[in-house]
Amino acid sequence: MPLLTIFTPTYNRAYTLHKCYESLKRQSNKDFIWLIIDDGSSDNTEDLVRGWIGENVITIRYYRQDNQGMHGAHNTAYNLIDTELNVCIDSDDYLPYDAVDKIVAFWKENSRDDIGGIVGLDCNNRGEIIGTEFPRNIKTSTLFNLYNKYGVKGDKKLVYRTKLTKKYPYPVYKNEKLVPLSYKYFMLDQEYEMLLMNEALCCVEYLPDGSSMNILKQYKVSPRGFRFYRMEMMKLPNTPVLFKFKQAIHYVSSSIFAGSKGILRHSPQKLLTFIALPIGIVLNKYIVAKVSEK
Repeated sequence: MPLLTIFTPTYNRAYTLHKCYESLKRQSNKDFIWLIIDDGSSDNTEDLVRGWIGENVITIRYYRQDNQGMHGAHNTAYNLIDTELNVCIDSDDYLPYDAVDKIVAFWKENSRDDIGGIVGLDCNNRGEIIGTEFPRNIKTSTLFNLYNKYGVKGDKKLVYRTKLTKKYPYPVYKNEKLVPLSYKYFMLDQEYEMLLMNEALCCVEYLPDGSSMNILKQYKVSPRGFRFYRMEMMKLPNTPVLFKFKQAIHYVSSSIFAGSKGILRHSPQKLLTFIALPIGIVLNKYIVAKVSEK
C-alpha cells in the first residue's frame, strides 16, 4: 500500500486535466495512487481517464458521481481513500517532479501521532511562491494561526492524515455547489497542529471558470453552504473578536440570500450579529450589484 493518495475533483476539465496527469507521470517517486472524482462531467473526461488507465504508467482510480460541487467531491474522495496520507491537487494544477518524494521523505522523518499532516507551499507556473513562506522559527502550527497569528498569506498545499479527513464531512445542500473547504481544516485545527514544510509542492493556475475567480457569484448561488460555514466560524474558540465580527457580517449577507428567517435567533454570536446587521445588508447589496455586472 502506498503512503499517499493524490485526489483530484474534476468537472468538465478535460481540456486541462492532462497537465496534472503529465506531472504525475514525471514524478521521481511513483509510489502513490491518483484518485479522480469525476463530479458529473459532460465532456470527454471519462474517455480520457480510461485511456490513461490503459497506459498503466501510474496507479489511477476513477470514480464518477452526479454533480455535487467541490465539497461533495471531497466528501466522496475522503470516503474512498485508504492510504495514510492524502493531498488534493485540483484539475487545473500540477506537481513539481519531486513533490511526492519530498512529501514522503518529510513525513517519514517528522511524523508524530499528535500531528495532523503537512502544510507546504504553492507556486505559480514561473516557480514563484504564492503569497508568503512560513516563518523559519516555527516548525508546527494550526492553519488558523498561520494566517491570523503569523501573517502568512496565499494558498498553501495541505497534506492530511486520512483518518482525520474522514471526520467533519461537508453538508450537501440541494442545488448548491460549494461549502468552503476550510471548514474541515479549521475543525481539525482544534485537535492537531501541522508540520510546516517550506517547499513548493504544487503549481497552481487560477482559471476563469474556477471557484476562486467566481467567489462573489458563489456567495449568491450557494448561500446555505456559506451560512453554515459562517456560523461554524463564529463558534471557533480562542479566535479574535474581529475575525468573528467579519463572519457575522457575511452570515447576515448569506442569510439574506438564503431567505433565512430569525437571523439573530439562529446566530451563535447574537450581539456581534446585531452590530453587523447594517454592514451585512450593505454587503449583500454589493454582491448583488457586482454579480449583475458580469
